[in-house]
Amino acid sequence: MALHESGQMYLEAIYVLLQKNEKIRSIDVGAYLGYTKPSVSRALGILKNEAYIAMDAEGYITLMQKGKAFAEQLYERHTVLTNMLIALGVDEEIAAEDACRIEHVISDESFTAVKRHYLNYKK
Repeated sequence: MALHESGQMYLEAIYVLLQKNEKIRSIDVGAYLGYTKPSVSRALGILKNEAYIAMDAEGYITLMQKGKAFAEQLYERHTVLTNMLIALGVDEEIAAEDACRIEHVISDESFTAVKRHYLNYKK
């Protein structure tokens, strides 16, 4: 993953917000993450320059193909890791917080193994 963890957090937040709302703006991303407007503006500018997102004249955010694929991968990691930790008996809130940290550093190989184990466990 080429993006820094903070960029990944923004992409995942945009993805989650777009699942709930047809249109979102930077103010929505800031409110969701609890970040200030200058921080959000800077981060979204970077994501836009790197072609992960696009913003129209009215400030509405769209995930570009590259951004959507990356965000979907992050969201899958977050969901699987959260559910796996909950299945192991971890409190739901703690599981989500820990999964958020783990999803950014876990290798593809390790995640694939965790996912495979979790899917077999669910059967």
